[in-house]
Amino acid sequence: MRTKYKIGLLAIGCWLLALPANSQKTITRSTMIGIGRTNILDTYLSDEHFKGTGVSFLATVERQRPDSRWSTIMEHEGNLSSCDSRHTQQELEGAYNFYWGKLYCWQLLDGALSLQAGGLLNASLGFIYNTSNGNNPAQARAHLNVMPTGVASYRFQLFNKTFVARYELALPLAGICFSPNYGQSYYEIFNRGDYDHNAVVTTMATAPEWRNLLTLDAAITRKLTLRIGYLGNIQQSKVNNLRQHVWTHRFLIGITKRFSITPHAL
Repeated sequence: MRTKYKIGLLAIGCWLLALPANSQKTITRSTMIGIGRTNILDTYLSDEHFKGTGVSFLATVERQRPDSRWSTIMEHEGNLSSCDSRHTQQELEGAYNFYWGKLYCWQLLDGALSLQAGGLLNASLGFIYNTSNGNNPAQARAHLNVMPTGVASYRFQLFNKTFVARYELALPLAGICFSPNYGQSYYEIFNRGDYDHNAVVTTMATAPEWRNLLTLDAAITRKLTLRIGYLGNIQQSKVNNLRQHVWTHRFLIGITKRFSITPHAL
């Protein structure tokens, strides 16, 4: 039995070594932090506009096989903001967004220009808290969206260094969100279980969003890159006779790493 076990392990090892080179994956991993302005309106909490400053964390992973035009992308985005109104009221806003999707790639201009198109699935959880409200001081935010996405990247040389300019645009097609109805309290929803159209199907007309990510990469080493950029996320909704928008503008800085993995490393 022990001999058969060794032969089996040897056969598996030979099979892994015999895998073609194109079974490897190229992984691009980026980690960035940012700071910038936030604008909030939530008529469930207040009719006032709130403006302030927020911070963001953005982590992106993209995987692609050399023999495939398709890539898989994942993005983790976290935001936290503190905003004030003209009447010295304060609102705190926080959200976590997870994006997962597939992109198809076209290489143009001898590989200098890369165009990608596909779609992202976006799941978001967050809150808005009004420090002045005694009754219903907080609003929960939750939605699930399908977002058509396009990416353009251009590689160029400047001062004997390699730079990559990249622009990513995502727009909502359809989704579903949570919202209390006009005049409905959270006590009615969660304690009494009174459902009143709280799960709402959304489209670009009822919940428009404009997510822009513009970055510039400057190579430090062959695998390590400095990345600076701008992230603008314009989220709006008008459901259940309530209006909400959260507009965030962030200037980002971070590091990008690019490396390859193969089954031989497993």
